[in-house]
Amino acid sequence: MDLKEKLISSFMAFEEQLDLSSPIHEIRTSSLKQFEALGFPTKKNEAWKYTSLAKLLKNDYSIFPKKETTTELKDVKKYFLYDIDTYKVVFIDGIYSPFLSDTTHDGIDVCLLSAALTKDKYKATIETYFNTIAKKDDSLTALNTAFTKEGAYIHIPKSVVAEKPIQILHFSTSEQGPMLLQPRNLIVAEENTQVQIFERHQSLVPHQVLTNAVTEIFAAENAIVDYYKVQNDLDDASLIDNTYVAQKGKSHVSVHTFSFGGQLIRNNLNFYQKGEYIDSTMKGITIIGDRQHVDHYTLVDHAQPNCESHQDYKGIYADKSVGVFNGKIYVNQIAQKTNAFQKNNNILLDNTATINTKPQLEIFADDVKCSHGCTIGQLDEDALFYLRSRGIPKREAKGLLTYAFANNVLESVKIPALKLRINKLIADKLGVSIGHDL
Repeated sequence: MDLKEKLISSFMAFEEQLDLSSPIHEIRTSSLKQFEALGFPTKKNEAWKYTSLAKLLKNDYSIFPKKETTTELKDVKKYFLYDIDTYKVVFIDGIYSPFLSDTTHDGIDVCLLSAALTKDKYKATIETYFNTIAKKDDSLTALNTAFTKEGAYIHIPKSVVAEKPIQILHFSTSEQGPMLLQPRNLIVAEENTQVQIFERHQSLVPHQVLTNAVTEIFAAENAIVDYYKVQNDLDDASLIDNTYVAQKGKSHVSVHTFSFGGQLIRNNLNFYQKGEYIDSTMKGITIIGDRQHVDHYTLVDHAQPNCESHQDYKGIYADKSVGVFNGKIYVNQIAQKTNAFQKNNNILLDNTATINTKPQLEIFADDVKCSHGCTIGQLDEDALFYLRSRGIPKREAKGLLTYAFANNVLESVKIPALKLRINKLIADKLGVSIGHDL
């Protein structure tokens, strides 16, 4: 039995664990049918032309977490943003860890999605927002929706500023063999709110784990949402991340993605602008080597006038690593005065490394400022010669140049403690000695 068949046959057993009167019961059922019709994406799908899941799908994954882990967790906090006070929602092998978490219902809701799906007090919010912007024709999103059970639920009421950042942390262990994890996050920021969120998926020991995550983010008028993803996992961990963002007028949403490790990472990031004077920011840094594979697939849908979007992705690839960037900006005919910017710059440190980049613009309005571009190259030989002429060894000189190339993406990170730690992590990945890693 292949993985698709296993998932379909397991769905009935999954449903028996749940409340069939839940407002999302019908959504789960229809999503399974969608996944059954579409199956897993292959390289025949244009959006997956450079990324194959075939090798990952051969593993015999455990689909449901069976028990709480007994793995020693004394070192797990090193993956937290422990430098500052934060709310935390922590999961071990898909199971909520109250010992490691710090949730709240005091002014804002930072809690479990499972609670929001089953309690009457959250019913209206779930019916209004859940699965309303996630793509219905994306098979992996449909799979996640069918098996939605646990994840983070964050709700910032009108005119409230979250007093401290929020961490969403998923850890996996080897106790149940190869694992398929499918967390689901729902984040709602109402009018005139502000929130900062940090997300990480991390294996604690070497083992095969495939995480198929979906996050829906809703930013109402004048809301400010800053979302940060750190992807620095072990070599046999893989992540497919589907993030959907809906923005209303005068809102500002930024998503920063730092991809530094893992067997295969696919980031699907979709922004939908549903009002005027919206600002959408997508930035990313990828630094990988060996045979690692990172694929960024972005979409910005400009559906209203007077809006902006800014994309800046940088990649550094060594050994036999593979990078993919496929960014699409769509400007609707009504979306006059759009200002859309997209850039993807890459450095190949070895002749065996590969980058496939495809920036795209589809513009149906005539009064716009839109630009895109990409570069693929190696280190500047003149700059390298200059550093070496000042007595800096070749290896260290290369590290300094690549560090400078990547580091400016950090300028827009608003959490100082996170900026410092990412800065040090970049330096460590590139062999520039400025401090400890994350």
